[in-house]
Amino acid sequence: MFRNILIICVGNICRSPTAEAILAHRLQGKDLTVSSAGIGALVGHPMDKTAHDVLQENGLELPNHRARQVESDMLYQADLILAMENSHIQHLRQIAPEVHGKTFLIGKWRGDLEIPDPYRQSRPAFEHVHSLLTQSVESWLPYLR
Repeated sequence: MFRNILIICVGNICRSPTAEAILAHRLQGKDLTVSSAGIGALVGHPMDKTAHDVLQENGLELPNHRARQVESDMLYQADLILAMENSHIQHLRQIAPEVHGKTFLIGKWRGDLEIPDPYRQSRPAFEHVHSLLTQSVESWLPYLR
């Protein structure tokens, strides 16, 4: 059973906090922790404004989010690690090779879909990413209940 799920992207201000909010909402009431971090985090920064606006418009919140850098301890403590891109998985493998067996793309059940980075792009890019993340989270739910 998964009790601690860690979601990874680069800056930890767009994709991973969005996925964290969606997954935490869908697993509400379960005895587990969902968190996020970045491999090149903008440490201490809040969620990107456009990402946050799109999240709110979809009925979700992550008001106290502050970006944090992924550390090996986080990886060891996680039961499941979900990354946005294959390059992120490769980076995590360099930090902690032993966590590779519990590290997957968030889009695994959608044909190993990689989620593109919307950072510094137009609003439609954020809306597209939100949709992809929602679908990816939904595809994980049968395995997380």
